[in-house]
Amino acid sequence: MTAHISAEPGDIAESVLLPGDPLRAKWIAETFLDDASCYTEVRNMFGFTGTYKGRRVSVQGTGMGQPSASIYTHELLDVYGVRTVVRVGSAGAIHDDIELRDVVAGIGASTNSSMNRIRFNGVVDYAPVADFGLLRASVDAAAARGVNLHVGQLYSSDTFYTDAPDVESKLADYGILAIEMEAAAIYTLAAKFKARALALCTISDHILKGTELPAADRQESFSEMVEIALDAVTAE
Repeated sequence: MTAHISAEPGDIAESVLLPGDPLRAKWIAETFLDDASCYTEVRNMFGFTGTYKGRRVSVQGTGMGQPSASIYTHELLDVYGVRTVVRVGSAGAIHDDIELRDVVAGIGASTNSSMNRIRFNGVVDYAPVADFGLLRASVDAAAARGVNLHVGQLYSSDTFYTDAPDVESKLADYGILAIEMEAAAIYTLAAKFKARALALCTISDHILKGTELPAADRQESFSEMVEIALDAVTAE
């Protein structure tokens, strides 16, 4: 057991989906996994293990933001032997060709966080990226399901509300597709522990267009993203 996950050795599968919301972890387990059982409830940050198409898969809530996501990702990779992590969450689009309910896969993740600056003694702007094999598997899974998956750069922000003027437009000018809050940290830790990582995000709002999904519609709209993630982590 760790300070934040009360699982015993062997309770957690080698592949783990990482939603930020612990209630979404519960929804994923109950909706998509067979014989799912809860292995942790510490701080109400639920984790479950079950099977998908006969393969063991876990789903672990991480909380919101890179500091919280880093705690759970670090412990999963360092203590529990997890080898594949896929963030499944929401993001705000900043690209004209992306619409509400679309799914985005992050080939890389820029960030305004100082976490990697601290990690590299303030001298390196580390560029965290997804695992190529996992990304390719998600593209294939999306194509098989008829889902138009957008692949490109994400921006992992440490701030949900910001006073920085025109930062979204500037990011869009440099090809960023969407803004979220966890991918850069997850990618970095996967690199450190020689594991695979990917972030898949469903577009819940469009920051530049000022549109958003009603709260009641968000859960159902995440189904395609979760199915793509499960197909990718269980691909041979």
